[in-house]
Amino acid sequence: MNGLGKEVTIVMIEDDEGHARLIEKNIRRAGVHNEVVPFTNGTDALDFVLGKDRSGLASAGKFLLILLDLNLPDMSGIDILQRIKTNAHTRRLPVVILTTTDDEREIQRCYDLGANVYITKPVEYESFAHAIRQLGLFFSVIQIPETQ
Repeated sequence: MNGLGKEVTIVMIEDDEGHARLIEKNIRRAGVHNEVVPFTNGTDALDFVLGKDRSGLASAGKFLLILLDLNLPDMSGIDILQRIKTNAHTRRLPVVILTTTDDEREIQRCYDLGANVYITKPVEYESFAHAIRQLGLFFSVIQIPETQ
């Protein structure tokens, strides 16, 4: 997966360790070998993506793809999505929502805020694994735009 020949880092924001392992395993199974940087809470993830000062300069010139769970221990994924999509340096970063919530209003809100893809995590393993495999195929063809 590349952003015009540049290496893309996958930022995974997921507090459920089992889900995180499954996501990474299926990304690898799909032949995607990019670095995956995992976070289990929103604060640490935002420190990485926007920088501790939240200016977004930390991501300037970086190629990131964000996998975001909406239900996190310290803040809502919606807040994280909003902060990423309203920052001049990060607003073009692709964000894939991966969550157990299939509430139509929440899905619409994510798209309105700029989410690129919304995937509902099925509760049973096989369906979830299938959804993530599809995501792996998606990764193999996606082009990450310049952040600036």
